[in-house]
This record gives sequence, structure tokens and C-alpha cells, in this order.
Amino acid sequence: MPGTHTYQMVENELQQSGLTPVETKIYLTILELGSASANDVARKSGIHRRSVYDAMERLIEKGLVAYMKEDEHRVYQAADPERLLSRIDEQRRDLQKILPELKLKYSMSKEHEQTLFYKGKEGLKTIFAEQIEDAKEVMVFGGNLRAGEIIKYYFPKYTTRRVEKKIAFRIIYCSDDRREEPIPLAKVRYLPAGYGSLAATNVWGDKVAILIWTENPLGILIKNREVAKAYKEYFELLWGLAKE
Repeated sequence: MPGTHTYQMVENELQQSGLTPVETKIYLTILELGSASANDVARKSGIHRRSVYDAMERLIEKGLVAYMKEDEHRVYQAADPERLLSRIDEQRRDLQKILPELKLKYSMSKEHEQTLFYKGKEGLKTIFAEQIEDAKEVMVFGGNLRAGEIIKYYFPKYTTRRVEKKIAFRIIYCSDDRREEPIPLAKVRYLPAGYGSLAATNVWGDKVAILIWTENPLGILIKNREVAKAYKEYFELLWGLAKE
């Protein structure tokens, strides 16, 4: 745990980035614990459990916290602190002052295979940020054109960063969603009409993301080598059946 002066500076900078004092304290508490239930966070932070739940939902919406299910209970985990930088570009330099301290907390958390749930547009942006960070080929099937409408102002920036890092895409659309304009660094094939869905699956590295493109979208991120391998094999089967 950093000294009092450093900790106060971290709190101040996080609040300058748009977090409330309660959100700031909860976010730092989760970073310190690595992963925790709402009860754990309430005990550690000294904040009433009801306030913890309310603030946690706001942090989830902002893409800074996700949760996984263990024995029907939610266990919360902070997103990589790099996510903070994309939230407010004009304060990048200030955030970089505190980023090493936050990254230290994050790296001390025990990494393990997990399933995380993200809610809302900001949550899905967090998943896409992981794709950029990992810089692996991304395989997409069940891709849905509705995605471009839901977070249309985000995708141009995402595509620019993807091209800069030379991240290739292979995408399988339904023929109902045929695109005319080309997608940079992407190969596209199509399955017959009638296979469209609001759900899309993204596979890269050891990760699988299932994205539900409703008005309030939902993302399920699975970090598991064997699961990713199975989805890649399924993708290759579909890729062989799909047509250009």
C-alpha cells in the first residue's frame, strides 16, 4: 500500500478523471484485493454495503470493473488501469503519473482463468481495448452490423489503432448483413441468409468474447486456453463453409 501522501494523490487524480470519491475508494480497494465480493469491499473500505453495490454498478457501466460468478455470488475485479487513459484523453499526462502505482496493484493480483461480465457500451469498449493490447488475429463470427450503430463513434478510433498494430481480422457475416465497403486488414466471408443474430463471437489468443448487441449491450469475456482452442476450431469449420 502506498504512503498516505501518494495514496491521496492517486485518489485526487482519479477523481479528476471523473470518478466520485466513493467510486475512487471502491476501485482502489478492488485493485488492492485483486478480486472480491461486495461484502469484502465493504469491510475493507468501510463503506456501507448498499453504497458499494450502487457504486459498483456505475464502475461496471464505465468499464472499470467487471464481475464473475462463483457459487451464484458475484466476485468483482478491476479492469486493467490502462482503461482509465482511454476515458479522458485530455488528462492523459496526469493519469500517467499515477499509472505505475495502479499497475503495481494490478500485477500483484493473482491471474487465473476466468469468465467476466461487462455491461453497457463502456464495458464492451473495455473488451475491444484488450484486443488492441493483445495484438492477436481476431476471428469473428455472427458479426452484426448493428454494432456499428450502437458504438459508431468508437469504432473509427478502434479501427485506426487496430491497423496501427497490424491486427488482422477474419469475419463471418450472415448474407443478410452483406457489407459493400471494405474493412481494413480484414477478410470477410458470408453464411447463407437466416443465420443472423444479435450475438457475435470474437476469438483471439486465449480469449473468447460473446457480445450481445442490444441497445444496452452485454459482453461475456472468457479467458481460457482450451475454450479458445475449441472456438477457433469451430470458426475454421464455418470459415471453410462460408463464401466470399
